[in-house]
Amino acid sequence: MVSEQQKRTGLIAEKVGMTRVFTETGKHVPVTVLRVNNCQVVAHKTSDKDGYIALQLGAKEAKVKNLSKAARGHYAKSKISPKSHLAEFRVSEDAIIDIGEELSVEHFVPGQTVDVIGTSIGKGFAGAMKRHNFGGLRASHGVSISHRSHGSTGNSQDPGKVFKGKKMAGHMGDRRVTTQNLEVVETDLDRGIILLKGAVPGPEGGIVLVSDAKKGILPEGVPFPAGLIGSSKEVEDNSEKAQADVSTEPLVEIDVADSKDTAGEGSEGNADKDSGEKE
Repeated sequence: MVSEQQKRTGLIAEKVGMTRVFTETGKHVPVTVLRVNNCQVVAHKTSDKDGYIALQLGAKEAKVKNLSKAARGHYAKSKISPKSHLAEFRVSEDAIIDIGEELSVEHFVPGQTVDVIGTSIGKGFAGAMKRHNFGGLRASHGVSISHRSHGSTGNSQDPGKVFKGKKMAGHMGDRRVTTQNLEVVETDLDRGIILLKGAVPGPEGGIVLVSDAKKGILPEGVPFPAGLIGSSKEVEDNSEKAQADVSTEPLVEIDVADSKDTAGEGSEGNADKDSGEKE
């Protein structure tokens, strides 16, 4: 079981959309579908060199022609294919993974809670009623052309200014948003998808960062330091090998001639017994 001092890495995923799944009792659960596409460890951040311990992950293949020379050198040093998205996850010292390892969706298990970070959908310039849920002014009785305005914004000569942070009209959305404590409903290793209960910030096709919930407790069975593609493949290969060994075990050979002789002796003995009873 993972202790509180042990901190695992997260995953970089792509938001596919929303759907629903049904439980065994017939209750439907709205879920967000996340796809994990070629999420690999690109670099290490160490306390000696960088002042903190973290893993730099990359996801989704990128064309080399679209990268700068510095980025090409960065990936060449790690000896992995270029990625279009990079992100860092703080980890404990015993949760460092080798560079080049690929993480799988089985990094998370059904039932655990996760935190998801994404960029919310941009709404452009919005008024105070839409942006801050203001009630607006009255619809009649003297209000002219300013029914959806935000009202007064400051005081009199003292202080003679508008305080910073005043809720007014302005740009809405397109911000970094974190949604906490979303439940993992299901994972599919073959398709590389994760189903989370509830909504996730961002548009369809947006990139999100999924990590263990800060306010939650990890259940038993969570892989540590991470769920890797190679480890799950090894488990499948071992299970297939075990099934193959069972199927190829030699069966007990039965001699047909011996079985016939045994059956004949039994029938002769029964015939002698029947004749003796008649006499």
